Amino acid sequence: MRLELSDGDPATSPADLVCIGACDGEELPAWLAGAPGAADARTGFKELAMLRPGVPARVLVVGLGRRGDLDPERARVAAALAAREAGRVGAASIAWAVPDHERQASIGAALTTGTILAGYRFDRFKRDDEDGPEARVGALTLLGAVDPEGRAETARVAAEAANRARDLQNLPANVADPAYLAARAGEIAEHGAVELEVLGPPELEREGMGGLLAVGAGSAKDPALIVLRYRGGGASRLGFVGKAVTFDTGGISLKPPASMPEMKMDMSGGAAVLEATAAVAELGLAVDLVSVLPTVENMPDGAAIRPGDVITQLNGLTVEVNNTDAEGRLILADALTWTARQGAERIVDVATLTGAVVVALGSTYAGLVANDDGWAGEVAAAGEAVGELAWRLPLHREYTEMTKGKIADLANAGSKRKAGPLFAAAFLEQFTEGATWAHLDIAGTAWDVGREYVGKGASGFGTRLLVELARRHAARPAGRA
Repeated sequence: MRLELSDGDPATSPADLVCIGACDGEELPAWLAGAPGAADARTGFKELAMLRPGVPARVLVVGLGRRGDLDPERARVAAALAAREAGRVGAASIAWAVPDHERQASIGAALTTGTILAGYRFDRFKRDDEDGPEARVGALTLLGAVDPEGRAETARVAAEAANRARDLQNLPANVADPAYLAARAGEIAEHGAVELEVLGPPELEREGMGGLLAVGAGSAKDPALIVLRYRGGGASRLGFVGKAVTFDTGGISLKPPASMPEMKMDMSGGAAVLEATAAVAELGLAVDLVSVLPTVENMPDGAAIRPGDVITQLNGLTVEVNNTDAEGRLILADALTWTARQGAERIVDVATLTGAVVVALGSTYAGLVANDDGWAGEVAAAGEAVGELAWRLPLHREYTEMTKGKIADLANAGSKRKAGPLFAAAFLEQFTEGATWAHLDIAGTAWDVGREYVGKGASGFGTRLLVELARRHAARPAGRA
């Protein structure tokens, strides 16, 4: 989407649709006073009123509710409603009069995000799309925006990256397999500051990545470890790790049929990491970043890993596999060790890891577990800033004790249905090589979130959070990584 910041007058904007945010108890601009319907326009949150003053041709009054309640999340919702209305009336360009606000730069960024995310459609495999808007908004102008740090442009790049992640999530597994993700990583590596390394089965065997090899043993698709290195020259050395199981049957511990089709999205963490890396490079952020995707299919066949098998992970720990459907932690374990050994000082992994986190937090929050209070706070704050919320859950030594195996160092799943997300996180923490680490369990937020700007289907969750986290680290002086 084309984005422009302007100090132009909304009354003379050439945009197809001019959007005016209206708060309760406040009058509309004087130039709208005589427009048909203006007197009846309601300003409650989510109320919409389409006016036709003549010039501009169409004005949409978007209710924001009480001014004291206006925040970036409300702005994202308002922008999404306006974008849908723009599609309905065939408007290809929108101009938003950015409301006066003490956080005006954040409001402008939120309007940008909501507009882009709400315009997303996945229609690659449809000949006729009857459900989507009649037009896609291709240009957005923010009128009167105060944005000295370029927050709106960052929001544009991050939101478009999230939409690309949604494309990857929505693709069927017969298209988006490990090789497809590696090819997408190759496209990202065409940026001059990004380098690509792909470790296939011979390299995984040489390195000793027993988790990734074991999970992939039942599939005709080769597993891989995809590594993107972005060198932005900053003080911070960050590591992003994304689980990328392109289809998860559960393996021999087969999933119920009803939940199987969604398992093409078990690579959602990897999609977020891939496209966040692309956005960081596009923005030219001053950070050094290594992004790692362990990618694999989890399929049952004669070569598949069995319940009760013992494998050896990259760091030498042995794991008793008592549930082949707890495969994500096995591939993440190797990836986390690899990432730490690449010199990443602060690591975030993003994974659709446990169904239990959905029971606990629904689709409002991702689960957040970390081994460092400061890092946990930074990850949560980045998510809060962009509307991708994370709720911190505890990491306790008793959870670590629960991961101990009977015939191996560790077991990959507990014998009782206790603390599922925390068992998984405690398992992962043992592979971080002492690095500062945070884990985001996005099983509840990766799809069907149900917000106005991200409704059904893939959400791209985590993409914008990671970009914001990198942006904040890029702003730090040397010595404060």
